[in-house]
Amino acid sequence: MIADHILRAAGIENFDDTCEPGAAHALAIKDGTIIAVGGDEILDHLHGHDTVLHEFPGATITPGLTDAHAHPVWGSIEIGGGLDLGSARTLDEACAVIGQRLHRLPEGAWITGFNLDINVFGGDPTGAVFEERFPGALISLMTRDAHALVVSPAVVDEVGLTGDETFDDASQVVVGADGKPTGFIVELQAMALILDHYPDIPVDTAAGYVAHQLRLLAATGLTGLHALDFTDPSEAVYREIEATGELPLRVRCSPLVPADSGRGVWETIAAQQSLAGRRWSVEGVKFMLDGTADNGSAWFEHPDVFGQNQKPLWKDVGAYRDAVRFFTERGIPTATHAIGDQAVRFALDVIEEVGRPEAGPHRIEHIESIPDDLLDRFAALGVVASLQPVHGTRMTNPDQSDNWSHRIGPERVAHGWRTRDLIDHGAVVALGSDWPIGLGDPRVALADAQLRRPVDAPAAAPVQPDQRITAREAYAGMTQATAFAAGAQRRLGHIAPGYLADLTVFADNPLALSPEQQAVNPVLATVVDGDVLLHTPNEAPTK
Repeated sequence: MIADHILRAAGIENFDDTCEPGAAHALAIKDGTIIAVGGDEILDHLHGHDTVLHEFPGATITPGLTDAHAHPVWGSIEIGGGLDLGSARTLDEACAVIGQRLHRLPEGAWITGFNLDINVFGGDPTGAVFEERFPGALISLMTRDAHALVVSPAVVDEVGLTGDETFDDASQVVVGADGKPTGFIVELQAMALILDHYPDIPVDTAAGYVAHQLRLLAATGLTGLHALDFTDPSEAVYREIEATGELPLRVRCSPLVPADSGRGVWETIAAQQSLAGRRWSVEGVKFMLDGTADNGSAWFEHPDVFGQNQKPLWKDVGAYRDAVRFFTERGIPTATHAIGDQAVRFALDVIEEVGRPEAGPHRIEHIESIPDDLLDRFAALGVVASLQPVHGTRMTNPDQSDNWSHRIGPERVAHGWRTRDLIDHGAVVALGSDWPIGLGDPRVALADAQLRRPVDAPAAAPVQPDQRITAREAYAGMTQATAFAAGAQRRLGHIAPGYLADLTVFADNPLALSPEQQAVNPVLATVVDGDVLLHTPNEAPTK
């Protein structure tokens, strides 16, 4: 057999005990699959006239990095057409960004944005300030956690909000003392009232946004994403990209099961499991059992300092149980967004009742704060813990002055993002970014997980420093663990004959570098389905 491609480097690293130093430094690929791993003898036996040899002197080849939790379509569209408020630390700074965009748009155009830090309001978020600064402007800004909007009074009038709206889930249009909407729109069903009024974006434009961002993410070492959504125009976008080229990443999509939905909706989503392209597929479903602690919509056992964060997003949690059972009985794995301790506990209880589906394990996403008694249950039930290191390091403050910490209190803060504890208790911990909510560069996220602080802020104090993990554990969390989470541990996450050729080529072995060095470790190439994509040092993701 003659290889299509042969890659030769200084070494191969699987982030486990299977690779001895110097034992292997070359691999051969045929029809998208690894057919041999070893030394220079691969060239002697598998190199032919049409074989492409890729030389990476001094480099290390690793399994391809996969982000366990991302939102590539709506994230790319937001970045392509909206304002990134991530750098705004004060309300004045946010308004300055809005003002710059407003001056370039025709009268009556929408100003949409994302990544707004609600701490800039210094209290309850309100859109009234936008009317004071920009009278009559249609402004809608998504908060940093993507679970709320802050909109101007002009948007309230445009959409016709009254504050009397009711929803199937725990969404709400927040009203003030006068009973009128404040412009703070909490959770998905309420947000949809606003988002449905956003200007339409042509599919080819959206596809351009997505393809561009995925290429930038690939340049950081990613070969795959678990997309925890599949809303319109996801299918049309993926098909548009593949009509003229290839996705630079493998994308595994899990459609959202709306809160308090019924069997008819579940059957429609189950039918989507057959949808796929060359590098994208629908596999699994996602639930939102609660909201976010920042908005007061997470489900904790005890309320926060404002008497909130004590209710699930599903008003009928029995319906959630029935839905998880419905998909499990059809062999479809579930991923449940559960922020608060009671949400995590209830999700684990339901999973214990329904068992494991054929296609792969159940997952719980985020797990922001849990008590000791829940740690052992993940391994015992075979549930994957899906965490985002950058949420803990970049959305909270070590002095607990941030909104999240203030709301839930020091005891629960001390139990935040328990990566170390979950690993020590035998759980499979898959790491992701929640991009574009979190930074998409996996090298940064993995460095943060080791430091428990932003890698680019050396003077910053760590957040829960006892939850630091090792470099090997961190990189395994985006290779072996993500493969296991997708039920693909015999096809992905490892470099060995018979595995799919999804690979990342680093200039240096991450295990030989400090976290600070890992964050800027050049990615020389990524390989997806055996196709080699070379990268330049200047490529970087927008967020």
